Amino acid sequence: MNQTATEKPKYRVEFVERTGLQTLAQGRGHAHLLMPLAGNENHVGVLYMGAYTVLAEAVAALPGISLLDVKRHFPILKDIYVDFHKSAASDVTAEYRLSEETMEMLLADLERKGSATYIAEFPMHDADGIHVASGRVTVKLLTHGWKK
Repeated sequence: MNQTATEKPKYRVEFVERTGLQTLAQGRGHAHLLMPLAGNENHVGVLYMGAYTVLAEAVAALPGISLLDVKRHFPILKDIYVDFHKSAASDVTAEYRLSEETMEMLLADLERKGSATYIAEFPMHDADGIHVASGRVTVKLLTHGWKK
């Protein structure tokens, strides 16, 4: 992996990359992502349930990952829940942002006890802006070698 001295190592999950998930915006404590319908549709032409789950996982975890020194820390999901409201026959987007206060608390917990947890709750919208699903994901950030 080629990186400049100022770049953070990228946290990659090839399975997620294969879905074609796209970043619309991303920064410290923030992610706005798009799951394309193309390649992720089910047998009736709507977004496959697993694609919603991948979108929920990524949009919830990336804000926490953006805070981490991945050489020292890593994320895991404790749980994930997707509540479907309406089928989407289009791309679907989701956005999640950690508050400054939450980011400070997470980083303090990581330094003090080697772990930190947050719950991300967010809507998912189709291309027309219709709220098609809601995500609720518990993300745990851990220090390598962490012991409970």
